[in-house]
Amino acid sequence: MTLTTDNSAIRKRIRLGDLLVEAGQITDGQLQLALQEQKHTGKKIGRVLVDMGLVPENRLLKTLSEHLQIPFIELRQFQLNNDVMLRLEEAIARRFRCLLLADNTDGLLLAMADPLDLMAIDEVEKRLKKSVKPAIVREAELLATLDSVYRNTGQIESIAVELEGELSDSDFDLAELADDSDLQNAPVVRLLQSLLEDAVTVNASDVHLEPDENQFRIRMRVDGVLQEQVIKEKRVASALVMRLKIMSNLDISERRLPQDGRFNIRVKQRSVDVRLSTMPVQYGESVVMRLLDQTTGIQSLESLGVPERIRNRFELMIERPHGLILVTGPTGSGKTTTLYSALALLNQPQRKIITAEDPIEYRMSRINQVQVNPKIGLDFANILRTALRQDPDVILVGEMRDQETVSIGVRAALTGHLVLTTLHTNDAVSSAMRLADMGVESYLVASALRGIMAQRLVRKVCEDCREPHEPSVREKLWLQNLAGGRFKDCHFFRGAGCYQCNNTGYRGRVGVYEWLELDEPMLLALRDQNHNAFVDAAHKNAEFKSMEEWALEYAEAGLTDLAEVFKITVDLNDLVADHG
Repeated sequence: MTLTTDNSAIRKRIRLGDLLVEAGQITDGQLQLALQEQKHTGKKIGRVLVDMGLVPENRLLKTLSEHLQIPFIELRQFQLNNDVMLRLEEAIARRFRCLLLADNTDGLLLAMADPLDLMAIDEVEKRLKKSVKPAIVREAELLATLDSVYRNTGQIESIAVELEGELSDSDFDLAELADDSDLQNAPVVRLLQSLLEDAVTVNASDVHLEPDENQFRIRMRVDGVLQEQVIKEKRVASALVMRLKIMSNLDISERRLPQDGRFNIRVKQRSVDVRLSTMPVQYGESVVMRLLDQTTGIQSLESLGVPERIRNRFELMIERPHGLILVTGPTGSGKTTTLYSALALLNQPQRKIITAEDPIEYRMSRINQVQVNPKIGLDFANILRTALRQDPDVILVGEMRDQETVSIGVRAALTGHLVLTTLHTNDAVSSAMRLADMGVESYLVASALRGIMAQRLVRKVCEDCREPHEPSVREKLWLQNLAGGRFKDCHFFRGAGCYQCNNTGYRGRVGVYEWLELDEPMLLALRDQNHNAFVDAAHKNAEFKSMEEWALEYAEAGLTDLAEVFKITVDLNDLVADHG
């Protein structure tokens, strides 16, 4: 983009409030109200007007753009160039809330939240020794892009090099450096801080530290997929692992056995709980950190994306005084998050709630949460047995792992308690039979079981680069065999890949859910342990909609794409049949 305008319009003194009154966007009375509010908050007048709802942000920015004769740019639609953006140092970009977009023949194109900030323009011109042509952008978009641009990957590498330089076999005490808690400027402390800041910036759920023969890898799981950064300074890994062990109160001298711990750290104004797991591997110790953002709190079922039809039935079911409710799905499908949302709804002064968890992920007031500890014999069955003597109304069991736990849980559900628990099964229909196969009498399971929610997480198509997608021949064939062929002629979407989604085509995840309430034909089939009859009865139930149907509806709406739907609906047998 080339600009022909100079900064003369900006150099003239202009008052945004007066401009908006003159343009008829606000009244003089509204401006006076906003100016009074500005005295209390100290915010800029434009932000105050938008926050008070007196003028939409888009209209304000377009008015300013027209008056100043500078472009109003939608960052999500602009082709960003990483090399150009990084020419402006992070401290300046964040201080003045600006971003370098292009280096044109007539000057630098600078995206600004406040194009009237003459000091910012002067500072950038002085630093880069070139004239600046400002453009106006949305502040929220700008801040999000700054976080994406100025990730800590380069900083992590430079600190790792610095730390490697301090390591020497002859005069270096690794434990001493790792435990140097007084020196916040110690390289190992700064390296860990940068690492966690980067993880929080990209919303990583897990951070993996993996030593190799001549290097070590940092891998972050973002939206369920690992992203890798390789660090050549291999010896840095051991100092980092030791520092993490000290923070987690683990034994720093024990490197031959796995250890688990946790610590809390504040990163970017967020309180993050870190669950740490170490494991001895060929070239040292591998570490996985699970990051749990405590600042956001427990999400509601609605904010998790549970469809209203399922949400209403599930909420009605958990309000019942007794019965067994299962939440199922593979590891990492969000089962625990769903259960915490249910507990948040149930957490009332008149209810006694006890949980058996491994581990406790979120701490909730008024709820008696018990951490499983197999080393001292405190397993799920023991906790559950003791919980029944504590006069509970609701019991949450982290996982039904063995016959004893299932047996106690089922009997608790039959004797006046609401029991919530999880199973590692693929869908709701197979979960009921799986429970009956775990050694508990099928008639007891049928009497106790009220409902089953199965779930998966799929990646959301990036809204900034979403485009129509024509299904391939193979995909069309697959669509004909699903949901009675209802979706074979539908329109679908995919992400082309852009700067906002790190060229993946995806940004964020959403849950796909399946809810099964047992009716009389299903209960009879369950009592008789007739698997085929149970499956038939479930699919004949008018209220039941399969997970694949929900997923295909999400794909049709452009929320996800067919590749993500494939992952949760095509199993090995389908693939074998296709190739056969």
